Amino acid sequence: MAFHHAQHAQSLNQSLSEVNGAINVSFEFFPPSTPEMEQLLWSSVRRLEPLKPKFVSVTYGANSGVRDRTHSVIERIQQETQLVAAPHLTLVDASDEELVDLAKQYWQSGIRDIVALRGDLPAGQPKPTRFAADLVRLLRSVADFDISVAAYPEGHPDARNAQADLINLKRKIDAGANRAITQFFFDVESYLRFRDRCVTAGIDVEIIPGILPVTNFTQLKRFAAMTNVALPQWLHQQFSGLEDDPATRQLVGANVAIDMVKVLSREGVKDFHFYTLNRAELTYAICHTLGVRPKVAV
Repeated sequence: MAFHHAQHAQSLNQSLSEVNGAINVSFEFFPPSTPEMEQLLWSSVRRLEPLKPKFVSVTYGANSGVRDRTHSVIERIQQETQLVAAPHLTLVDASDEELVDLAKQYWQSGIRDIVALRGDLPAGQPKPTRFAADLVRLLRSVADFDISVAAYPEGHPDARNAQADLINLKRKIDAGANRAITQFFFDVESYLRFRDRCVTAGIDVEIIPGILPVTNFTQLKRFAAMTNVALPQWLHQQFSGLEDDPATRQLVGANVAIDMVKVLSREGVKDFHFYTLNRAELTYAICHTLGVRPKVAV
């Protein structure tokens, strides 16, 4: 029995040492819509800033009110923090001329990183004629931005099939994107298979896994239904019976994300993008466990 415990301890130590300090992170926030949410956002930004992420992205809605909030969050991150701010930019609801003007404004204000997306289509709008690849080309025509695009290990909800979706990603990379960030997922094998298929298709940029630390499984089921993401049976079992137990949900959610990152790290993944939902606690705890910590002054 003692030998078995020693083996288990050795395996755990090895598993943690494989990831400690060897990974890079980035974080996603969204613009707040109430004073309470604004307070939560900025306390989260401050909490995560010392972890020195590669960049932090800020999501962008189709209507002008949300867009204005995105710009103000980006400006404040630039002015008040040491973080690299990467605004989301979408084609929906904006002409090419408006997008060129906005890109020029960003470049002039010191923004060098952009997450380029087609954007969600408003209900009743006809099928799009412009796509994320067009936005990447447009940004490239304005300035030498560092451009991230979206990837979908389980397929975009609008894609005809997985191959068509992969071809679309290749178009975005060929148009000049620097990397792809995936939709959140929980089936690690689906990400690894997708990464292999990207290599086979000649996509030679980094495919950064998007990690969503779960605190609210009911909300997650809603997100997953909208985005074509499979929730494995084991995940349902992990959160079963915890509907009225938020403290335990936090622990379970952190454990799930840590396990995923450990497995992905062993498979050679070095960069991770966390969908924070503007909450710092879980993401900070996961990063700490994985060796991403504030630099201590000597």
